[in-house]
Amino acid sequence: MGGSVGKTDVANSEPNVVPLCDILLVLLIIFMVIMPMSQQGIDIKLPETSSKTETPPDTISKAIVLTVEKNGDIMINKQVVSKQMLESELNRIYENRSDEDSVVFVRGDKTVQFKDIMEVIDIAKGAGIAKVALIPELYPKD
Repeated sequence: MGGSVGKTDVANSEPNVVPLCDILLVLLIIFMVIMPMSQQGIDIKLPETSSKTETPPDTISKAIVLTVEKNGDIMINKQVVSKQMLESELNRIYENRSDEDSVVFVRGDKTVQFKDIMEVIDIAKGAGIAKVALIPELYPKD
């Protein structure tokens, strides 16, 4: 009578998925925490539409437009400037302006690579310009 009823020496073939679920949930939480920290970029302000078609003359005289041509020339309001002299020229132009007047507009030819536009933006930021705006393609070149 010493026999055991119900005990077998057969191994259980079902996998234990509880530790696997725990590991997956921990990994999910880690990625959810890391993803917002890894986002990088630049702050931009999109243009606002208005019903006004005229620009006040005071704004036109203060506007500084950096244009990057397809041949690599950089112009400050239609005056060609070398890339090496750009920061010193911007420092000279903006030395007597307040922070709210410290705005530069950047326009690039459609064939210019974006890295060249970003390099001009970095130079402008390095010159202490608080706001850099991009001019859309439909804006007249005058």
